[in-house]
Amino acid sequence: MTEATVAPALRVVLADDERMVRTALRVILDAEPDIEVVGEAANGTEAVSLVRARRPDVVLMDVRMPETDGIRATEQILATLDEPPRVVVVTTFENDAYVYDALRAGASGFLLKRADADELVQAVRLVARTDSLLFPAAVRALATAHAPARATPPAWVRRLTGREGEVLRLMATGRTNAEIADVMAVGPATVKSHVAAVLAKTGARDRTQAVIAAYEAGFVGGSETGSEMKSS
Repeated sequence: MTEATVAPALRVVLADDERMVRTALRVILDAEPDIEVVGEAANGTEAVSLVRARRPDVVLMDVRMPETDGIRATEQILATLDEPPRVVVVTTFENDAYVYDALRAGASGFLLKRADADELVQAVRLVARTDSLLFPAAVRALATAHAPARATPPAWVRRLTGREGEVLRLMATGRTNAEIADVMAVGPATVKSHVAAVLAKTGARDRTQAVIAAYEAGFVGGSETGSEMKSS
C-alpha cells in the first residue's frame, strides 16, 4: 500500500502597511492546513523583493502603500518573474479606480478587507487554481464604472470564433471550465483549448485580464450575471 500524495501548501505573501491587517490575515490563513504564509511586507518595494525571494503562489496586496503602491508592485512582480504568483488586491472600497487599475495591471482579483475568514480562505484557493473569476459581479461593476470608452472594438474581437466568444462571455459570469463545458455540451478539454485561444487573442495573462479586456471592448456588458464567487 502506498501513502497518499499530499499536495504542497499554497504559499502566500502578505503586503499591507498596517501591521494589524497583516497579523489578522496571517492568523486566518495559517490556521488552514493547505495554506502557509511565507512572508510579510509593509510596502510595495518590500513586497517585490519578498516575492522574488520566497516565490509564493499568491500575494495579497494592499493598493495604497508607501514607497511603491500595490499597482506598481503588481506590475513589477508580473514583469520580472518568469512564473509570477497570482496577485489578489485587498482593499477597503470595492468601487475604487485604484482597484480597477490594479486589475488592468495584472492582478487576478480583489478582496475587501471586511471579508470574513471563509471568503478570504476561499479566495486564496480559488485564485491559485485560476479556473474561475473571483467575484465576477464586482469585477463587472468596476469595469462598468471605470473602463475607458472605445470608439471601435479592438482587432482581437474580430479574430474570435463563435465558440471562443461564447466561452469568453461565460468566463465573464465566473463559471469554471467544467461549468462552461456543461453549458456548451462539450468536453472539458475543448473548453480548456478555447480558453487558451481567448487568452492568446486578447493578449491576457489570465481569465481576469481577458474579462477586463472584454468589458473594455464592449464585447460583454452589464447584463451578464453570475455568482459572486465560485467554490468548486
